[in-house]
Amino acid sequence: MSTKQPVEAQPILGQRGKEIQAYGTLTRYPLGLSDEARAVSVAGLNQILADSISLRDMYKKHHWQVSGPTFYELHLLFDKHASVQTEIVDELAERVQTLGGIAIAMASDVAQLTRIESPPRGREEVPVQVSRLLEAHQHILIAARALARKAAELGDDGTADLVISEVVRANEAQVWFVSEHLVDTPLVRAR
Repeated sequence: MSTKQPVEAQPILGQRGKEIQAYGTLTRYPLGLSDEARAVSVAGLNQILADSISLRDMYKKHHWQVSGPTFYELHLLFDKHASVQTEIVDELAERVQTLGGIAIAMASDVAQLTRIESPPRGREEVPVQVSRLLEAHQHILIAARALARKAAELGDDGTADLVISEVVRANEAQVWFVSEHLVDTPLVRAR
């Protein structure tokens, strides 16, 4: 085997270049939507996206840090809900891109944009974890319903449909499942 021939499969590392689309700008696709409709939807979707990423990450944090007599059930539930939020995040980001926008993506950008209160780094008690999750869900639900109404008003039925069918319905179901863990009922003996 000769070592004198150049290796053609060598990766070219350390590359950088200019941005091909700046955040906050819109690429025009023939979608039959006004620039205003697309801009409003992209801004609203990015806000819900940042909040949903924060919620997903909070579910993972609580999944890892939950403790107490309901550990097993909540450990599994929190992980399942994080997976659902991951799917929602992907749908939201792809809708932003479909509309010609740039989806928020990096943790530092999410931290700047999210309106979800950040929990401390340490472990909290289960009722606090659950309360934080419910507050985050409520925030997302309020923003999602407002965006769905505005998008529909501007003729962006695709965004309105996505936000209602994916974001609102999934978050409402998760609120129900999580809320039931704050009902004060006896664990072993009836009152």
